[in-house]
Amino acid sequence: MVDSEHLKTKVMKGGSLKKFRRQFRAWKNKKRLKQELDHYNSIFASRHLTIPDDRTIQQTIRQKFPHLKPKPKGELHILAIYHHYNWENESLKPALAKFGTVRHYDWFEEFNHQRKDWHKSVRAEMNEYLVNRIGRWIKEDNIDVIFAYLSGELVTPETMRALKAVGVPMINLALNDKEHFVGKIRHGQAMGSRDICRYFDLYWTSTEDALKKYCAEGALPIYLPEGANPEIHRPYDVDKTIDVSFVGQCYGNRPELIRKLTLHGIRVEAYGYGWPNGPLSTDDMVRMYSRSKINLGFGGVVGHEDTYCLKGRDFEIPMSGGLYLTEYNRELEQFYNLGTDIVTYTGFEDLVSKIQDLLSNPEKAEAIRKSGYQRARNEHTWEMRFERIFRLMGLI
Repeated sequence: MVDSEHLKTKVMKGGSLKKFRRQFRAWKNKKRLKQELDHYNSIFASRHLTIPDDRTIQQTIRQKFPHLKPKPKGELHILAIYHHYNWENESLKPALAKFGTVRHYDWFEEFNHQRKDWHKSVRAEMNEYLVNRIGRWIKEDNIDVIFAYLSGELVTPETMRALKAVGVPMINLALNDKEHFVGKIRHGQAMGSRDICRYFDLYWTSTEDALKKYCAEGALPIYLPEGANPEIHRPYDVDKTIDVSFVGQCYGNRPELIRKLTLHGIRVEAYGYGWPNGPLSTDDMVRMYSRSKINLGFGGVVGHEDTYCLKGRDFEIPMSGGLYLTEYNRELEQFYNLGTDIVTYTGFEDLVSKIQDLLSNPEKAEAIRKSGYQRARNEHTWEMRFERIFRLMGLI
């Protein structure tokens, strides 16, 4: 571990104050996350806990809900609680609809018009509304399962205790538990999953090393990544007019890396909030994947050094028929054959080398693109993710 004063002296000698602040923040974040992981690993070992396998999950759910009867796929009644930020209604809702009727509650539609401070007013109102309405919705729709995409920033432990009391199986989805399992603390409550996870019957995390954290906090976790919707993320028959593209927000090391690629003679078109080109519509974004010879990815967690997590684009770009080149993340090896389905890089020089190789070998690039497309279509749809979840829970 680098000493903070040593880091400060080193950077101030040869770099800007802005660079120092960025590196110091990354050092602090890395130290915090290591302490958090060490803390939970210690608890996990001292209590002789184990990561639940499929059989354990099935047995635990059966003990909680002994009268649960599986239904044919397409006949479930599902209550979905999540806010549509920018991808949810195009991914979660269509996949859930494959399993039955869906009542979707988006609190933003209910409370956005008030334009009040979220933590001082709207959060409390949303939680009260949710508790008051949940019983009525369950009776009206004869709900079989509640699927949620919530965090401690949105709901309180008291709200989750009330929802648990209704006696309907509940699942929660958590993305990027690398940094957000605990997250910020407000008034003693974690804004991540820590303080609410134990109230759900199954907790779906896309972060493998968070599994021990969930077990230590009394939750029943399952590790599954995000997916993609093949009805939206599909190839387009268009000419490949762009060498390299990136679609995503402009922050962290992204602008500097793309600037350096340009200096190396590599043409990169970047789209999204913060870039001169601006954001793309969903349709234009998916078309961009087909228009690009290479689709660039970043796997790092902003503000955290050497910390990576799975991203939605890890599945959306290959499923859209795009050739995907992203930062190496060990977890990707569980879902793709690296170098055959997608390509990964470690460091800037490796990135330049991989781009030059793929651009100069179009037949090789095309073979990888096709392999990644088939892998994503065959194994990584959102429907497949929910199928696994609902079968394990004995719902279908």
